[in-house]
Amino acid sequence: MSRDSSNANGVTLLDPPKPVREAPTGQEPAGEATAPPRRHRPPRIILVALALFAVGGAAWAVGLLDLRELRRALPWSDGQEGTALTLYGNVDVRQVNLSFKVDGRIETLAVDEGDSVKAGQVIATLDKRYFQDELRVARAVRDNLAAVLARLKNGSRPEEIAQARAQLALQQATLERARNDYGRQRRLIASGAVSREEFDQFQATWRVGEASVKYAQETLRLAEIGPRQEDIDAASAQLAQQDASIIQTERRLADSDLVAPNDGTILTRAREKGAIVQAGETVFTLTLASPVWVRTYVNERDLGRIHPNMAAEVRTDSTDKVYHGFIGFISPTAEFTPKTVETRELRTDLVYRLRVIVDNPDGGLRQGMPVTVILDLNGASGQ
Repeated sequence: MSRDSSNANGVTLLDPPKPVREAPTGQEPAGEATAPPRRHRPPRIILVALALFAVGGAAWAVGLLDLRELRRALPWSDGQEGTALTLYGNVDVRQVNLSFKVDGRIETLAVDEGDSVKAGQVIATLDKRYFQDELRVARAVRDNLAAVLARLKNGSRPEEIAQARAQLALQQATLERARNDYGRQRRLIASGAVSREEFDQFQATWRVGEASVKYAQETLRLAEIGPRQEDIDAASAQLAQQDASIIQTERRLADSDLVAPNDGTILTRAREKGAIVQAGETVFTLTLASPVWVRTYVNERDLGRIHPNMAAEVRTDSTDKVYHGFIGFISPTAEFTPKTVETRELRTDLVYRLRVIVDNPDGGLRQGMPVTVILDLNGASGQ
């Protein structure tokens, strides 16, 4: 029998039931109640498997999160899957070594390091006196050849033809006299009045007179016909050659001025006034201000979403200004991730290089500056 008891609030409490012992086999159980059946616990290996499964799932979730974060941390893409693709790159360092095309002594230097220049601006000159002397000589030779060509084209003057005719008449008169002297000497030699030696001399004089007349006749004929066409063509070719030589000399004179090929800023000044420089020797180094090229990279999974002339926005970390441009070039070949990414996992990834051409009206984009490029995947052409 259990005993009743009361607490301080007057509530009656019952004593907990006492455990009942099992009766021996063949006997009725003694006591007031029968004990409930014992529950079976699950095997320990199932608990271990469930614990390992939970740990593996958590590790997979953490790994997937880390992979997504790693893709966002790549230097060329943030892994966006929407209508815009964000890439990261740098403004290309584009510079030109400026030099004279000809040898000479530097006479003037118009700019210094840090100065801005415009396309076509003369920034240095050489001593021009030597080039001007060469040009004067070439022009004098050209004038001489031009006169020769004009003389050949005009042919013989009437006075020259008249002179040739007079010369022919003189030779004919001389021949007639020599013929008469020869006839007399021939009659005298038969009688022995003259020696054989004297006779031979008169005979030779007659023959010379005949040759002189023939020569004068041909001279007159050439004077009347005029110069050959081949001579005119040769003189014309020599004149054209000299004209080309004058053009080369004038170009050398023009090349004594060093002209900026594009807008930009003088980065270095390598020579000073009075220095003797050879052709091709660097005088200035110019950094190009326009157009601005941005070098960035895109991975293979995003390559099919972009195309040349796609509109792009470029932003910098220094200002909130947005610069507009377009994709000007997509490399046809893949290359390994740039060396600036030092992790072993990313070092073997293949990416494709992009060139984004950007307007830079205020000069805010400087060479080497890190920038963010945002491509509108649904936008129109940016060119």
